[in-house]
Amino acid sequence: MATTALPVNDRFLEILERLSEKSIEDYYNPYQQFAWPDALDENRMWMSPDLLTVHGTPHYDQLDQETLRRLSKWESINFYSLNVHGIRELLIEVVGRIHMPGFEVPSDFFHHFIGEENEHMWFFSEFCRRYGGKIYSSMTMTSDSDWEPEVENFLVFARILFFEELVDHFNTRMAQDETLCDTIRQVNRIHHQDESRHIAFGRELVSLLFRRMREAVGAERLREVESYLKRYVVFSVNSLYNPHVYRDAGIADPLGLRNALLADERRREQERRAIRKPLAFFRKTGIFSDDSLPVL
Repeated sequence: MATTALPVNDRFLEILERLSEKSIEDYYNPYQQFAWPDALDENRMWMSPDLLTVHGTPHYDQLDQETLRRLSKWESINFYSLNVHGIRELLIEVVGRIHMPGFEVPSDFFHHFIGEENEHMWFFSEFCRRYGGKIYSSMTMTSDSDWEPEVENFLVFARILFFEELVDHFNTRMAQDETLCDTIRQVNRIHHQDESRHIAFGRELVSLLFRRMREAVGAERLREVESYLKRYVVFSVNSLYNPHVYRDAGIADPLGLRNALLADERRREQERRAIRKPLAFFRKTGIFSDDSLPVL
């Protein structure tokens, strides 16, 4: 874990103060915020149609409306399950760095971040267990390299930022979709409200960590970091294609459907739309040298 101080500036300090104040002003008790209905309407979509993994492909048109509704339910449960697993992992990493050398300045905001993310994990898991009866399992991407402390710290928060931006794309769309029920819209709206602060903080922190890492390692290591982070981007997007979801939706050959969708170039436009903002940030800061992404 890095011991050198972050190269903070007045802008970072001002943003930390503003976001901390906003966290206090916007605080809510999640255990009182939601009036969970006993059940959600199975005859309505549970996810915006354009967010479904079959959207933009012939499979979308071939599925009948009842199957699409079932698919939207389980894609919804998978999405919130991914949030549960992703939040748990980011909490572990952030808790391990709070008030540690090199993170003295952002640690006060880490307290807000940890508290809010813990509450997010609770209401996403509550949704999954109440309305899906389960939380889908999730795989993790392991690193094939031993990273220097500055690299490890950068990658932790770059992964967190990407995860939050990907999730926020879904949250923003579903919070505004009036065809979805109030409970689904509320969950996504509230999460987006908090994540907008976390993303603003994450972009500033990742920029500073990248600057510190760039001063500590050579050009070859930076290329390895870029390659790893690009593989993480693709791995994260691919996690949306869950064969267990397709099975629960009653689709024949769920693994075959997953493979077909991953290979379908028509899905790349949808995926790029979902990750447009974090990719633009990674390019602007120099973290990514180009927009190319690997095929996993």
